[in-house]
Order: sequence, then structure tokens, then C-alpha cells
Amino acid sequence: MTTKQAAAWQGRIDAEETGPSLRWHQRVQPFTSASQGGVALIGFAVDEGVRRNGGRVGAEHGPEAARKALANLPLLGEPALWDAGDVACAGGDLDAAQQALAQQVAQALAQGCLPLVLGGGHEVAWGSFQGVAQARPDARRILIINLDAHFDLRQAREGNSGTPFRQIQEWCAAQGQPFDYRVLGISRYANTQALFERADTLGVRYWLDDALQTESGLQEALAVLAHDLAQCDAVYLTVDIDVLPGAVAPGVSAPAPLGVPLAQVERVVDAVLASGKLVAADLAEFNPAFDRDGLTAKVVARLAARIARAGER
Repeated sequence: MTTKQAAAWQGRIDAEETGPSLRWHQRVQPFTSASQGGVALIGFAVDEGVRRNGGRVGAEHGPEAARKALANLPLLGEPALWDAGDVACAGGDLDAAQQALAQQVAQALAQGCLPLVLGGGHEVAWGSFQGVAQARPDARRILIINLDAHFDLRQAREGNSGTPFRQIQEWCAAQGQPFDYRVLGISRYANTQALFERADTLGVRYWLDDALQTESGLQEALAVLAHDLAQCDAVYLTVDIDVLPGAVAPGVSAPAPLGVPLAQVERVVDAVLASGKLVAADLAEFNPAFDRDGLTAKVVARLAARIARAGER
């Protein structure tokens, strides 16, 4: 943990309080080769993929802002909490950064920890998935659940924040493994016809943002996911913060005018956690440069803590 990261883990101490009153900053410890179990926070301080994709840069500062937002959260059942530091992108070498992230994720899994990656652009997904694949060669069916307004199945000469799930699909095809990809929150106004057709061709199941506004729409999605969760060997969960309404999460590269309500997003996350099959998760596209009143940072911290509280393995 660098001095900068350690500085983020500062906060209130309720010295005069009675009863359990610890906060995250009093629990988090540096991740080492001796760390076992619990949750390993890994920062992906990279937005090179966003830049390549023509988005608003600034997500590289997401991990630092997320740590600061997490620092003062009360401890309410979290397991051991480790900070594995940040992966950076030296000289614009995105492939190297994603490989470094994959190694961190695989190492955390090897030590019995749940890797929880704080992004960073959504190019984080290619790195996170590679880490899962390295650590879990026994998992033939890795279910990818993405809460996102975008498919991120783009064709491009260089990998970017819009290509990670196409890269995963190509890897799956090369390995002879199924590409089990589910996306909740897709916007009809943020994806081209070509992307919808590609998703259909690849057998991607998706739910539109407007379909997830109602209880009946959410229940329909959860019923399908329950079947998928029962059939898979492991789950990789990725949450693009731009799936949320722009009024709730303004600090993203591409804020959503409608989005999926936070309460609905949390219920999907809870369904994944309840399966007991989650092996890795990440939170992508948090861009503190465009946040308002720290609102998006608080949303990221809330989701991270929700995942962490189910992270005891």
C-alpha cells in the first residue's frame, strides 16, 4: 500500500462511543502473501480505454476517491479487508495494465480472497476476467453478469472500454468454452443496431433499462438469472456505474438520463451474492472529476460494502 493509498484510509474514530463502532479505515490492512480470506480491494487506476473510446477521461482517479468514500463506512459484518494497491497504465500500455490486473485478481483468489476491483474504465473487465480464468481453470461455465447501459461488444483495432466483452467472447471461443454473458440496463439510445445484432448473434441475454423500472420487469430478469446462476460454475460480476440514473451517479463518463434505479441494481447484486458462486467483482467507470457532492463516490462505496459484506468465503 503506497503512502497515497494509506492516506485515503483516514476517518472518524468514535473514541467515546460504547459498543461496536469501528469503521473501514480501522480495519483495512495491506494485502501481502500472508493475507488469507476476506476481500481484497484492487485499484485499477486506468482510463486509457476510455480515452481510446472517445469518452470523458478521469476514471483513473476513481480508486482513490472510492477508498476515501469507503474509509468512514461503519463495519457491519465485513470479513477481513485487504488493500492490494493500484494497477496503473504506464506509457499507455493498456494490455500490460490488464495483464497486471489479471495477476492481482488471480493472486487474491489463490489466497482465498474475493477480489473486488475499483475502477477505472470498463476496460477493467478484460483484466478481471483473465484473472478469474487463470485462477479457476476448473470453471467451465463462468457466468458474466454486467449491470450496464452498454453492451461493450465493440469491434476495434485496439482494445478499449467498449471492447472487453468482445475480447472475452473471442477468448471463450478459442478455449471452446461457452460465452455466458448477461447484461442488465441496456439503453436503446446508447447502442447501435450493429451492437444489438452482435449481441443476438452471440447469444447474449439482456434486459433494457426501461424494462427494469417496474417490479414485474425486475422479477422476470431475476427469474432468468436464478436459472443461470444454478447452472454455472462461477460468477464474475461487473457493475458499470453508468447503469444508474445520472441524477444518482453523475460522476461517470456517460451519465444516463433514465438508468436503472439503485434499489433495483442492489437487488440484482444481492441475487448474485446469494448464489454463493461469486468469485470476483468490479465497479467500473466511476469518474470523480464529474461527481457532484461526492454522490457517485457514496454510491460506489455503498455497492462495494454490499459486496464485501457477503465476501466471507
